Amino acid sequence: MVELVNDPFPDLAALNGLWRSAWGGPVAGGYERVLERSLAHVGAYEAGVLVGFVNVAWDGGVHAFVLDTCVHAGHQRKGIATGLVRRAAELARARGAEWLHVDFEPQLAGFYRGCGFAASAAGVMRLSAE
Repeated sequence: MVELVNDPFPDLAALNGLWRSAWGGPVAGGYERVLERSLAHVGAYEAGVLVGFVNVAWDGGVHAFVLDTCVHAGHQRKGIATGLVRRAAELARARGAEWLHVDFEPQLAGFYRGCGFAASAAGVMRLSAE
């Protein structure tokens, strides 16, 4: 059984294991500083092991942003990501956000629409070289 935990502040080793499985590489260093500034984050745990995660950044006002939604490869397609995003939205609302934004790649449009997000026009600018 998977348990969703609000603001778990997972250690770097747990995040690295999850990131490697979900995205093929480790989390960027200093992530604990990111979480300290977040409006909320949610971890999904099975038998005490981190198997999913989502972060909610914010502007300090009414806008919040879903970031880093991921689920361990062996636990995908079981509704965990949907549960993470829905819990993140509940926390953001309870903590004063009025708008929740998310950027995603085209293949994830159906997932995020299923979580309640509407399509919107947006832009992005890369500030660093790859």
